[in-house]
Amino acid sequence: MEYSEIIDIFESHDKFLIITHKSPDGDTLGSGFGLCYFLREMGKMANVVNSDGFPDRYDFMYVDYAPQEFEPEYIIAVDVADPALMGSGLAAYQEKGVVDLCIDHHISNKHFAKLSHVEGDTAAAAHILYKIFKSSGRKISDITAKCLYTGIATDTGCFKYENTRPDTHLAAAELMAYDIDFANVNRRMFDVKSKGRIKIEQIVTGKMEYHLHDRCAMICITTELMESCGVDQAEFDGLASIPLSAEGVVIGITVKQRHERVFKISVRTTEDMDASAFCNYFGGGGHIRAAGCEIRGTLEEVKAKLLERAEQVLGK
Repeated sequence: MEYSEIIDIFESHDKFLIITHKSPDGDTLGSGFGLCYFLREMGKMANVVNSDGFPDRYDFMYVDYAPQEFEPEYIIAVDVADPALMGSGLAAYQEKGVVDLCIDHHISNKHFAKLSHVEGDTAAAAHILYKIFKSSGRKISDITAKCLYTGIATDTGCFKYENTRPDTHLAAAELMAYDIDFANVNRRMFDVKSKGRIKIEQIVTGKMEYHLHDRCAMICITTELMESCGVDQAEFDGLASIPLSAEGVVIGITVKQRHERVFKISVRTTEDMDASAFCNYFGGGGHIRAAGCEIRGTLEEVKAKLLERAEQVLGK
């Protein structure tokens, strides 16, 4: 789709529902709230929804946000590659064709919406939205800019991941010109950790497993572990980078229990391995260096499946 076609959609409808993915990160929330504020600035009605709620660590993006009362006439999903990623709380929107438009940057997008705009080579969904907004010629507000900057910064690991391109930096630089206190955003996103989070990282690092001649590292987060730590569940998000931080590791796998026999898998890889292809084998997907999937079974069964596949890809 051309950006002008998306702007035409914004202009020709009045009541929008914006769907973000479960276990929300900075990009899906930055994209969701950035789009919400942009639409409201156009005089439209718009709300953002998430099946898991909005974590406190991102509250600077929605401290003044208030849901509006209306029946949506147009539904947009942002940063959602698969309808299953909407979560059980938004099951009513997961059937193919229910969502009107999906704006995403995952190469594994399943094109479940009536219309899809996917840029697999763009670092963040928030960057796509910035390009769309910029093409409209409309001014954006500081809070919109702050949301978009947060999405870009978080999905690039503060601009250190391979998905960062020259135009990523240029977009971030333009957004930094707004009154967004970008230094504080980056500090909150990348430097500040609660005591509970520090405790969690100490535990999972201490229990990290190494396989396949130390080329594969894995951490496992069970419900038992989460309950024993006595911290908010949101503190367990964003741990996927830990396994890959060990020297010599090619694939880092995080296994996080969601239900009794359901595990969320997050995979991070170096240039020697395709994370999206690895997760696609299990029905998931994502990016070349960061992807995910869901596997059912006991913890030991899930680990065995992951290691078997890793061995097939890497060799013994």
